[in-house]
Amino acid sequence: MKKLGFGFLLVVFFSSCGGSWIPTEVDATMGNQSKTFIDENPDQFKIIAPEEAPYAYKRLEAIRDAILASGAVKHKDDFAWELKIVHEDSVLNAFCLPGGYIYVYTGLIKYLESEAALAGVIGHEIAHADERHSVQQTIKNMGIGLLLQYVLGVDNSGLLNMGANLLSLSFSRSDESEADALSVKYLYPTPYDARGAAHFFEQLEKDKQTEQMLEFISTHPNPENRVQEIEKVWEELGGKKGELFKEEYQKTLKDLP
Repeated sequence: MKKLGFGFLLVVFFSSCGGSWIPTEVDATMGNQSKTFIDENPDQFKIIAPEEAPYAYKRLEAIRDAILASGAVKHKDDFAWELKIVHEDSVLNAFCLPGGYIYVYTGLIKYLESEAALAGVIGHEIAHADERHSVQQTIKNMGIGLLLQYVLGVDNSGLLNMGANLLSLSFSRSDESEADALSVKYLYPTPYDARGAAHFFEQLEKDKQTEQMLEFISTHPNPENRVQEIEKVWEELGGKKGELFKEEYQKTLKDLP
């Protein structure tokens, strides 16, 4: 009972640390499980091979590489940061699994009007993985019992097997705000307009898309004043104007099936 009591105190303490105590290998395991699920369900996730859209992959990977080279990604060398394009024009979404597995839907790519806007969304998704939001949310959803088992080394299979459920995981409003701000910080040292994510939200507002129509919003709560908060972070960094790269983006769109 003494061991159990000590373990319980460890859980209380570590829970207050927001999950930062958990080794990054857990992110990789959970992300790999979801990646395996995606690979095994090609009818649901139609992954475009790089040779089928070489220019599109080149441009999206350039966005990813610019973000990773910004110096602001904490787990740049810890995660895989693999990028895949999903062929589904009806879905306006992108996500990044724990461990750095990035998926971008053609519906989102074709909806946006500039490469900078896409860079803003990709930066936002990378921030979720880099800040380990999915791992933190999973721990909260699992409850203290299973977390206690993990700390004591009794049975960690319950934690690791949660990876298959990450595709429907929702983020908190604070997670969303943090990811928005980090997207700006990631892009600020790059040639891109660091307000890229704001351009995306402005376009949604202009087109008056509803939450029911957007899978992105279903897993990313939409706090108010999102564009204004992004602008605020950008101004605090110095308000440097970057490029939209619209011409290159048109070539990307033409390269997609």
